Amino acid sequence: MRPLEGIAVVELGMWVAAPAAATMLADWGADVVKVEAPTGDPNRYTLKHVGQDIDSAPPFETDNRGKRGIVLDLRSQDGKDVLERLLERADVFVTNLRPGALERLGLSPDALRTRHPRLVVGTLTGYGWTGAERDRAGYDVSAFWARPGIAAMLNPAGEPPPGIRPGLGDRTAAANLVAGVLAALLRRERTGEGGVVDVSLLRSGTYANGNDLALQNFFGKRGRTRHRTEHESPLYNSYRAADDRWFWLVGLEGNRHWPGVVKALGREDLETDERFATGKARRGHVRELIAEFDEEFAKRPLAEWAERFDAEGVWWAPVQSLAEVAADPQAEAVGAFVEQPGMGDAPPLRTVATPVAFWGVDEKPRGGAPTLGEHTDEVLRELN
Repeated sequence: MRPLEGIAVVELGMWVAAPAAATMLADWGADVVKVEAPTGDPNRYTLKHVGQDIDSAPPFETDNRGKRGIVLDLRSQDGKDVLERLLERADVFVTNLRPGALERLGLSPDALRTRHPRLVVGTLTGYGWTGAERDRAGYDVSAFWARPGIAAMLNPAGEPPPGIRPGLGDRTAAANLVAGVLAALLRRERTGEGGVVDVSLLRSGTYANGNDLALQNFFGKRGRTRHRTEHESPLYNSYRAADDRWFWLVGLEGNRHWPGVVKALGREDLETDERFATGKARRGHVRELIAEFDEEFAKRPLAEWAERFDAEGVWWAPVQSLAEVAADPQAEAVGAFVEQPGMGDAPPLRTVATPVAFWGVDEKPRGGAPTLGEHTDEVLRELN
């Protein structure tokens, strides 16, 4: 039995964040009804938005599998009435519409809780429900990466911020929303009362950036992000092997990991070099040590370094391409990928699993993403 069997969820969401949260709930057993406008979730057309004449939308399918999809025009009274009937029998309502839009539809958390006191309302916004900017539009690149300071910390000062891959912040916030919804459901079991779960991309981003913000708040400043050739911890840095493969040393505890690294390098002489003999000395000569490492690591391909690292207990990881990740046997072993039914007549799709495994529970998606309005008649019949 999946852990959320018997839980009814209504999703009024678009793009990634709220739909991804509802997909987690669906994978874990909830009956999720996805409500879309007649034009559909814009993520259905994600490849067309960037000029590709392709009907397939693998990102949409990934974030909407296992749901039943219906079309409602919430500008009409009939559409509002059907949504209200759905909410009457629902345990959870998940949405990422902005506060003002929800208020205009009569779907603000306060209004919903008045009409449906047992309902758990999960809202995912860019900038929250309070403050002057609560109705500002926010994708993850703006509200999760740029605004909370993450993008500014990724490159050294003076360099432009790096390009951000889509959906990373959305899925982080989605996991936060799911955690809050589950906590609210647990509280409802004890009290009989629903509640409001308020997750924003901005607050999720500040939490994700918590290490640097903790230092900023404590010291009133933060150490600068350095180029890899002058990284303050050479044992916690990226390097390139002879076959142009990059990897990361992850020797965060310098004194503990230092002996294994120099043995793997075959450079035990570095242990007695006064520039590198202690952690304090290494910190004062990071450029020289990184240059030594660069020269040595360029002499062998990554496969040889992998054997040497593992033999000496060195902590490290390869920098993999997406193709390598998709074929990674360890990723396969931990269940990182699943095959889900295709949308409509499309073939099955291999895509990412949710980040949590429940031992002894079937994790296969129960269905693919719905075509636009696929289950409208079915759900309306259930509502009589």
